[in-house]
This record gives sequence, structure tokens and C-alpha cells, in this order.
Amino acid sequence: MIEQFLGTWKLVSSENFEEYMKELGVSAAMRNMADLVKPNIIITFDGNKVNIKTESPLRSSEISFKLGEEFDETTADNRKVKECIMNNTVSTRIYQKV
Repeated sequence: MIEQFLGTWKLVSSENFEEYMKELGVSAAMRNMADLVKPNIIITFDGNKVNIKTESPLRSSEISFKLGEEFDETTADNRKVKECIMNNTVSTRIYQKV
């Protein structure tokens, strides 16, 4: 089932992303820059771990995790999180497979 998600994906549209970042506490300067970036997402699977690499001119990051298991993540602004709830703020980002 994960096979349909594997590959490289390019951001094609984004709605409410600045408001989402504001709820996260991201600075205004960083929100302005991040809102302009159209990152690529590369998803791979090595048998028991999913690897997601985000590449952009502003910042690149990578996470790896086992499906169905809680994991720690470092956000793009360098915060350690397990779960994020944004006060009902929803951001929709649409990616197209490259």
C-alpha cells in the first residue's frame, strides 16, 4: 500500500500555510520566506522504515519512522515534537508526483 506514495513530489499549491505557521509560533520573517518556497518531498521505504526528505532552497530536512509507531520529529524551525495540534487551524498543501 505504501508504494503509491513512494517517489518525488513537488508542491503545487498551498492554502492557509502562513496562518498554520503563525499558530506554531514561527516568526514573521520565517513565515514570509517559507510561504514562498515550493519544496520537493522524496518518500522512500527500506523494508521497515519510511524516510521522508524535504528539499527546498530555504531548508532541507529528513525524518525516518516505522509505520504505526510514535516518533520524535524536529520541525523546520528546530523544535522537537511528537504531535502538533494547531488550535483548529488547517493548512492544505497539494503535491503532484514528479
